[in-house]
Amino acid sequence: MFNRIEVKDLLKNALRTKFANHNPEPCSMPFHTRLLGKDRLALYSFIHSLNTNFGTTIFEPIALKLGEERFIKKEKQFTPYKQISEQAQRVIQNIMDDLSSGNTLPAKTEEVERIRKVCRSGKMHNVKTTKVDLMFENKNGELYYIDLKSAKPNAGEFKVLSVRY
Repeated sequence: MFNRIEVKDLLKNALRTKFANHNPEPCSMPFHTRLLGKDRLALYSFIHSLNTNFGTTIFEPIALKLGEERFIKKEKQFTPYKQISEQAQRVIQNIMDDLSSGNTLPAKTEEVERIRKVCRSGKMHNVKTTKVDLMFENKNGELYYIDLKSAKPNAGEFKVLSVRY
């Protein structure tokens, strides 16, 4: 388990590395520049970059360390699966359609059960998956896939995450 000194050192090292290696991307934002000024825009760019960087340099290592006592297997940047059944894909799409149109309210337990009933039924299709930030497996073989986001994802990002996993 992490102690306070380890967390403090992890934060210090992540910030020092970021300060030493920050290379701002060139961008043209004339409205923002005129409104805020170059210095404030540069500071905003740095803070945004820092928030993005926290996922891999701070949140992932802490989560892995915290998972040591509870999980038998843990990995970062894990590819979850390569196939999905035709029926599972259809059920997932129906759930997403109903939620996005407002026809139903979220009901995680019921939705997961609907998917589980058909996840091994019918023709299996290969899918192109991307990696999840963290994967944990407990002693019962239950898997936990975690994608860390430094900001609230927009609706499009949420749909991509929902379909992937």
